[in-house]
Amino acid sequence: MRIADVVGTVTLNCAHPSLRGASIKLAAPLSWDNLAGHWDERLEEIAVYDELGAGVGSRIAVSEGREASMPFYPEVKPVDAYNAAILDSLEYDLPNNERHNNG
Repeated sequence: MRIADVVGTVTLNCAHPSLRGASIKLAAPLSWDNLAGHWDERLEEIAVYDELGAGVGSRIAVSEGREASMPFYPEVKPVDAYNAAILDSLEYDLPNNERHNNG
């Protein structure tokens, strides 16, 4: 699971019938450096299936790959990234191998 910021909404002209009732968001996954406030790098945005109603600017938890389709089992949905949670706040400790030295 990764943390990402919602940066936009994807508008579909035609969608698979199993995707009805949700939207597709464009999200930018965050690295440890991004979370620490360093924006030296920007990861490539991904399309995320969202039935929770995240808005642009929301911070979300994203499941990817096989785990992204597990909430729908046994139903089949063509989903590769799923919004598992909208995050109100986030507390974390940076790993010891942090690239940027704040001291």
